[in-house]
Amino acid sequence: MNLGYTKGTTMPDSGSVSQQCPNCKRINEVLTRVGDRWSVLVIISLSEYGILRFNELKRNLGISQRMLSRTLRELERDGLVNRTYYPTIPPKVEYNLTKMGESFREPVNALGHWALENLASIDEARENYDTAAESKMATAS
Repeated sequence: MNLGYTKGTTMPDSGSVSQQCPNCKRINEVLTRVGDRWSVLVIISLSEYGILRFNELKRNLGISQRMLSRTLRELERDGLVNRTYYPTIPPKVEYNLTKMGESFREPVNALGHWALENLASIDEARENYDTAAESKMATAS
């Protein structure tokens, strides 16, 4: 995939990016949707457990009802999640990954595993950064 620049070069100014990277806008649209925190966690949950009901997802993720509804609706719109409604009393709704959602499992799971493997290093880097920032503030005042 050519994003409009070569390794070792600088990115062009924003006016010429659209000419050199005609797909960047579309890539950004997709990554904005599927790369947000809740979408990633929903995909991970559905890839791990298969079919889940709304309240199971809500409980597992610790997400608000409004945010989960919005996230599922957008994932369904993008073709990554199936929503199956059963007209029972009370109504039953289940969610699972579509074929395209299944194809997204591997990169999302890799991202999740990377996050878990690097939690300690990230925590240490944050602590070092915060300590250095506090020291700079203390010497500046």
